[in-house]
Amino acid sequence: MLMLISLFLILSQAATGSEWKQVAPGMDIAEITARKPSIEGDSRITVVRIDPNKWELVFIGRSTTKDLSGKTVREWCESHNLTAAINAGMFNEDNWTHTGYLKYKSHINNGSKNNYQSVMAYDPINGKDLPQFRIYDLDAGTSIQNISKDYNLVIQNLRLIKKPGINVWRQQDRIWSEAAIGEDTEGRILFIYSPSPFSMHDLNKELLNAGIGIIAAQHLEGGPEAQLYLKAGGVEIELAGNYETSYPEGGDDITIWPIPNIIGVKPR
Repeated sequence: MLMLISLFLILSQAATGSEWKQVAPGMDIAEITARKPSIEGDSRITVVRIDPNKWELVFIGRSTTKDLSGKTVREWCESHNLTAAINAGMFNEDNWTHTGYLKYKSHINNGSKNNYQSVMAYDPINGKDLPQFRIYDLDAGTSIQNISKDYNLVIQNLRLIKKPGINVWRQQDRIWSEAAIGEDTEGRILFIYSPSPFSMHDLNKELLNAGIGIIAAQHLEGGPEAQLYLKAGGVEIELAGNYETSYPEGGDDITIWPIPNIIGVKPR
């Protein structure tokens, strides 16, 4: 379930969510070992913690580059000189358009809104006195229209955890490998990746009990399309899952799928 490159620094020093290993100023990595093991894999959840005042989030996708096809997250990083990247979220059958609203500066990947209740926002417009990074709950008295007026990067996705740390998923039979993004109590960005499959109720529970300060999170992608890549401080990781209930399950062979859209990280 897991592809790792040069992870020797991490496994020995970041075995629990509260033990962070710095890979660069303002960027740390930790591994959470789930208290309730998954049915497959090692049940480890990787979390990359990013200071939004030291690192910049960017949206890159086929709609901005006009690529004829997508790339793996690693390939997006290598072609655009990014330190790390994760899925931007689920996408439509056109292999181009994000499933919810997505705006990056003057570029609109999808101007349509759906019923997803979580909106990630980064980079206040014209230096507005707002948090550099924030995950908003749309049922808490705000709107995508207002958020879009305030921030340069706005992405609507399916909600996992509602502020201030509420697990909104009921238990279900479906399980999958998961890529997610979260916010902690200090307003830092959390890239979250679990190659081992969990129900989203159980994954949320593990994250909330891990001591990482998570207060909000949104689903980005599940199954074989979910990916995370990082290369910094002598550490390089490439994580990809191959488990989703609607796909062939299990096995050690990983085929990393090209995807159309990513959230990238580069120094500010």
